[in-house]
Amino acid sequence: MEEIKEKNSFTELELSAGIMRAIEEMGFENPTDIQSKAIPVMRSGADVIGRSLTGTGKTMAFAIPAIEMISSQKDKDSVLAVIMLPTRELAMQCCGEIRKLTKYCEGIRPVEVYGGAPMDRQITKLKRANIVIGTPGRIMDHMRRKTLKLDHVRLAVLDEADEMLSMGFKEDMETILRETPEDRQTVLFSATMPPSIMEITEEFQKSPVLIETAAKKLTLENITQTYVDVPMGRKTDALKLLLHYYSPRLSIVFCNTKKTSEEVGLALSKSGFAAETLHGDLKQSQRTAVMEKFRSGAVQILVATDVAARGIDVSDIEYVFNYDIPQNNEYYVHRIGRTGRIGKKGNTVTICSGRRQVYALLDIAHETKSKISQIPVPTGDDINYQIAENNLGDVEKALAEPISERYRDMVNALLADGNSLFDIAAAALQLHFSEKEIQIQDIVTEKKKNGNPSDFSKIMLNIGRASRVAPNHLVASITERSILHGSDIGKIEIFDDYSIVSVPSVSADEVVDQMYGAKVCGRPVQVSFYEEKSRRPDRRSHSNDRKGQHTKQKADSHKKDTGKKHGKASKRHS
Repeated sequence: MEEIKEKNSFTELELSAGIMRAIEEMGFENPTDIQSKAIPVMRSGADVIGRSLTGTGKTMAFAIPAIEMISSQKDKDSVLAVIMLPTRELAMQCCGEIRKLTKYCEGIRPVEVYGGAPMDRQITKLKRANIVIGTPGRIMDHMRRKTLKLDHVRLAVLDEADEMLSMGFKEDMETILRETPEDRQTVLFSATMPPSIMEITEEFQKSPVLIETAAKKLTLENITQTYVDVPMGRKTDALKLLLHYYSPRLSIVFCNTKKTSEEVGLALSKSGFAAETLHGDLKQSQRTAVMEKFRSGAVQILVATDVAARGIDVSDIEYVFNYDIPQNNEYYVHRIGRTGRIGKKGNTVTICSGRRQVYALLDIAHETKSKISQIPVPTGDDINYQIAENNLGDVEKALAEPISERYRDMVNALLADGNSLFDIAAAALQLHFSEKEIQIQDIVTEKKKNGNPSDFSKIMLNIGRASRVAPNHLVASITERSILHGSDIGKIEIFDDYSIVSVPSVSADEVVDQMYGAKVCGRPVQVSFYEEKSRRPDRRSHSNDRKGQHTKQKADSHKKDTGKKHGKASKRHS
């Protein structure tokens, strides 16, 4: 196996005009490591083993050569390329990216096939397809039905091969490959290389070229990684506080969806931040305008989705904020890799809400061998102190420069009126800097220290037995969103259409706040403090008191049993 050097730009790859136009419209500026290495090798017709993680741009690495190969064929009416992936989601994603790449290419007809979708619709589409993207199981189904023939295939791609093997697709993969011509080109991508992968390469590939992404490109030594944990529903407030406090010259805020990115971008703009949103639905002209503003510094904050931000090469990004937890480890690495470039120091802050998100982030830290430290959310006082420090630095810089005589004359006139030099300076600073002071509500993220931990307060949720709620449902929802453990929660009473839960008084305010927008048994709930006078009579309440309720229930049961002596069985069950 030999290795090959990478190309540093899409221009060096000499792509066709149609593909190049599509790539520019998709917002990619430079190829990823795997793309720059794999595309030239695949063009040569050689078999390829690509060792690369998810999220490194593998799809374009094999899709571009596949499109070029089909475009060069006179007969495009047969299936010329087959791409196998482990899941329907990946098949849909891959086919969607190929459709974007072929927007300005004629005669390329990709079709995705996967289980769980109507077979007849797939059969209709397959009649015109020349690229088939699908899961091995559904590809095999179509082969058995004679609705898919692979006897003209010139390229076979196995993406996420190790994952397909772990899902039990080995025999299907081998059967599909055996149904294709022996002189086809075979390309295999896998994050790991277990013995079963090597068996496939030995049987179905000829002198494959090994392509690996350089591990050094994933080092994060120059990047300080931190996170904050805030109540549910306060992420946007936390983001504003962080932006005020750090005041980065350029920063990217990453969101998982287009909708969230739009909402966050709009919220920041309304709060006076110079922010723009970047996602896949933007037209190329809009995208170009946003990027020009960002590079020039006219826009300091870019709110983006992962796909939209791929390929952006801006070297002066000081901070990356993860508004949402990345969907996988690779997305995290590529997000934070936007900062700390060309030997510069970079910074990242991930905004978590609740224990589950914190644990998900710490899992990513473990997998990427990163050190991610928790930091407190800046308070209004912290921000104003930081602003004062920055202002002081600005004044010191101004004092180092020549001062205009007209300003000296103004000072002399004020002194002549009896004002002190100290008051004059303070008034000038207030006049210039007062608008920069921030008035914003702090976010409480820690337990209150005052109060007796043995004291409990009652909170009420507007969901009950009619929705088949059980105590474990309530406990799970509360512990997921708050800092409480299951053992912290006291008595639980469930009525027909509402429930009452006892929580430690020192945490009650925070629990009610963090339960904003929560769901129990799939239903949105409203949570408030419970007042005794608001309780509605309901003798059939279900109670779960962790401080001794179980013992009381057993005693009550014993009393009922002893009351059946004369054959009068109780018809009420609790």
